[in-house]
Amino acid sequence: MKTHFKTFLLFTALAGFLSCNAKTKKENIALNQTEIEKPKPNKQFIKVALLLDTSNSMDGLIDQAKAQLWDIVNELSYAKCGTNKPNLQIALYEYGNDRLNSREGYIRQVLGFSDDLDEISKELFSLTTNGGEEYCGQVIQTSLNQLNWGKNPDDLKLIFIAGNEPFTQGKTNYKDASANANEKDVTVNTIFCGDFNQGISTYWKDGADLTNGDYMSINQNQSTVYIATPYDDDILILNQKLNKTYVIYGDKGKEKIALQAEQDSNAGSYGKANAVSRSVSKSSYLYKNESWDLVDAVELNEVTIENLKDDALPNILKGKTKEEIKTYVNEKRKERDAIQKQIQALNLKRKYYITKNKKDTNGLENAMTKAIKEQAKKKHYTWN
Repeated sequence: MKTHFKTFLLFTALAGFLSCNAKTKKENIALNQTEIEKPKPNKQFIKVALLLDTSNSMDGLIDQAKAQLWDIVNELSYAKCGTNKPNLQIALYEYGNDRLNSREGYIRQVLGFSDDLDEISKELFSLTTNGGEEYCGQVIQTSLNQLNWGKNPDDLKLIFIAGNEPFTQGKTNYKDASANANEKDVTVNTIFCGDFNQGISTYWKDGADLTNGDYMSINQNQSTVYIATPYDDDILILNQKLNKTYVIYGDKGKEKIALQAEQDSNAGSYGKANAVSRSVSKSSYLYKNESWDLVDAVELNEVTIENLKDDALPNILKGKTKEEIKTYVNEKRKERDAIQKQIQALNLKRKYYITKNKKDTNGLENAMTKAIKEQAKKKHYTWN
């Protein structure tokens, strides 16, 4: 019996430390009793750095990024690593714009790695174009230097760089940047905005090949084609109900709930179907707002009701007892869960309808999702 019990304990300990990929023998030896008793939460990430050329000719590319963000997020929400769902972080850079600092290579970090989808949308919509010099090698190297890529071997770490000038421009050799990307386990994917063969002759394909990334060409001036479905109106109505489940708190609350409404409006500016895509994103686990929404904050253990001061609460909760606040937040949580499930159920029907009627395009979203899914296989990620 003692032998069987010891064997059981051994397997229990090892199971707590299995991740998407097998860990090294050194890591397994390092297991300790504290970690066994408290298994680590899911720490896998999909990290995507989007490097966008914002020179004069790239208005169409920026429009596609704005219009297709939510479709990309929705595809990533179906990713799984074993039984876990990975977190998503997106960083954003612009390059090749005359308004940017020439001493820094006409490059700007718009946003570091963030899981705040509203903030990502806001920054995308802030981008404008202007003529400039486009230094691909330098912007890749800059993103490698500035961003926290981490060292988790299970993370999917991807750069997507899009532009239309020769890949060889600038003082930083793209081959050196690629070597550094390989050291950090980062895959560089290149998206040439123009003719496929022209992208090859201007070294965009070579820029991807050096890190085993994908080379793609797109028509950056192609308008995003949306397919209306019989489920769109119902999803948009549910989104309005979903918005009413957010309970602001702290210094950021009023500002952030206004930002949420603004990004709903920005998505809608590209048509009803894009607003629907954003609504679907808001029903997924990737849409988290624990920094300003009390419902998410309590669920993710970001705050405890007992420690909240009255002046941090919205007017509707000021002067309430801790138990009354808990009851209110729990009710909003249940209400939100029910609405999100309804949106997800309708979206399954919507996806099936779109699949039957959609033709393949060579736009940004199609190029990115295909590359992500293919490269994710190497890390043993799967899609629902």
